[in-house]
Amino acid sequence: MATYAVGDLQGCLSPLLKLLDKCRFDPSQDQLWFVGDLVNRGPDSLEVLRFVRDLRNSAISVLGNHDLYLLACAYTDRKPKQQDTLDTILAADDRDELLDWLRRRPLMHRDTVLGWTLVHAGIPPAWDIPTAEFYAREAEATLSRPEVATFLAQMYGDQPTRWSPELTGIDRLRYTINGFTRMRFCQTDGTMDFSTKSRPDPKKANQLLPWFDVPGRRSEGERIVFGHWSTLGPAKARNQTWCIDQGCIWGGSLTALRLDTPKPVLFTTKCRGYQRPG
Repeated sequence: MATYAVGDLQGCLSPLLKLLDKCRFDPSQDQLWFVGDLVNRGPDSLEVLRFVRDLRNSAISVLGNHDLYLLACAYTDRKPKQQDTLDTILAADDRDELLDWLRRRPLMHRDTVLGWTLVHAGIPPAWDIPTAEFYAREAEATLSRPEVATFLAQMYGDQPTRWSPELTGIDRLRYTINGFTRMRFCQTDGTMDFSTKSRPDPKKANQLLPWFDVPGRRSEGERIVFGHWSTLGPAKARNQTWCIDQGCIWGGSLTALRLDTPKPVLFTTKCRGYQRPG
């Protein structure tokens, strides 16, 4: 059985089908791990959501920021923006079934046999793997409750940016969601910074660091695969972490990383590009 982690799809079905053909993916025995952001900006958000859902036990997908945005648009008064491609989902006959399936996806998946952890953006530097799992399960339980709309209406915001075990309620949940789905850079003390989305600048290394480079990161040594950061550069190992978001939606590549081999193996397919960066 082969296990492949697949980068951010953002509503791009054709590159996914080409990539799976290149990998010779067999749903009867192989498994796909999706890093989240299944939907939005690409032309096939509805079709992608249905495709991944229909893979059943052959697929695991964690929630990304665009997936949560879709849920917020569906369950609250938040409206999609002009560049978004969520209307087909929101108007679909099977909308409720798809949304219910999506909101029950995990924020973090851990396979102790393979020795890999899957997240969308990262794991806050203050958390080791068991701590991250604990708070992921807490937030997932909130998203699965009937009163999910109440949480989604309060979900957005940059604060708090620094972890404290004393955080409670919406502050703790927001920190958890932001860490798993929005984080890129942190200050050297682990405080999350959401203002910068570019690739790392060596000149600012004494101020901002990629989350996986923060000194004393408590998940250091763990193999983590993530997406979310298309400007980071080529997919490669970074302190035992791999970013496989290669900007498919912007005309880059869609990447799959095979995880069950002694050394991870990359597969890529070129993407047409449906939107311009920025």
